Amino acid sequence: MATGRGPNVPSKKDRREAAREHARLMREEAARKARRRRWWIQGSVAVVVVAVLAVVALVIVNSIPQGQTSAGPRNMVSDGVVLTSSTKAVRTPALTAGEKPTPTAQPDTSTKAYITIYEDLQCPYCQQFEQTNMPQITQWLDAGLAQLEIHPLNYLTSPANGGYSLRAGNAVACVADHAPDKVLAVNSALYAKQPKEGTGGLKDSEILSILKSAGASSSAITTCVNDTRFANWLDAATKRATTGKLPNSDATLDGTPTVIVNRQQYKGSLTDASAFASFVQSAVESSAPASTPTPTPTPTR
Repeated sequence: MATGRGPNVPSKKDRREAAREHARLMREEAARKARRRRWWIQGSVAVVVVAVLAVVALVIVNSIPQGQTSAGPRNMVSDGVVLTSSTKAVRTPALTAGEKPTPTAQPDTSTKAYITIYEDLQCPYCQQFEQTNMPQITQWLDAGLAQLEIHPLNYLTSPANGGYSLRAGNAVACVADHAPDKVLAVNSALYAKQPKEGTGGLKDSEILSILKSAGASSSAITTCVNDTRFANWLDAATKRATTGKLPNSDATLDGTPTVIVNRQQYKGSLTDASAFASFVQSAVESSAPASTPTPTPTPTR
């Protein structure tokens, strides 16, 4: 019997099978597209999350003052080490990463000279000031007439000097951290062996030898010096000192040494001890409160 179809026309069953196969292929393609969409969405979310985390990290890093990314030395919470005598430093906790320094209190400027020195241990002018004036400053300290605050900076650090400014400032910070009462002796000893400005400076082993000669020697100090442990802190402290007004004064850092006494900046000779002594006396006297005139009784009838 004739069926009305040619020999190559698919049967009804074949058409159903073909339809099912086509439907299966369509479902698989739809599933593949759905998976691609999920992967794209998940990848996009991951990219956004990474971007957000990067922004958060940048904000956190930028919130750390002046680039400080590590803790500072103990006994230098103001960025300087405070000495109440030639062999006695004030104890303070260390600055944590991101913490701002606390200016040193100066409660009795009318009777005491608060001497603050911002120095670079490779600065020849700092050496001149130190060698001219430290003998009399030491006498004032031990007599209870003065308090000294030393701020080491890496103001002159450059590849040309082998980073000596940074390494010497770090050495003072290491001593402040582990043997604070030896800071003044170490500071003077480093100035006595100061290399010329612009030269490669001293090796770390030579710095350690100078520290030992000044009475500051321990395995902790050796490790601290060799690792340049406080380099990040010193960078940050130097940036703070060179930005804006200096604490307890209206002065700005215009080079090293910058010396402040009772809020007043010394701008006299660096090699005249009597000129500095006169300035200190004047700064203390000008800090004294003005005398109050005694009231005159009003006559009565």
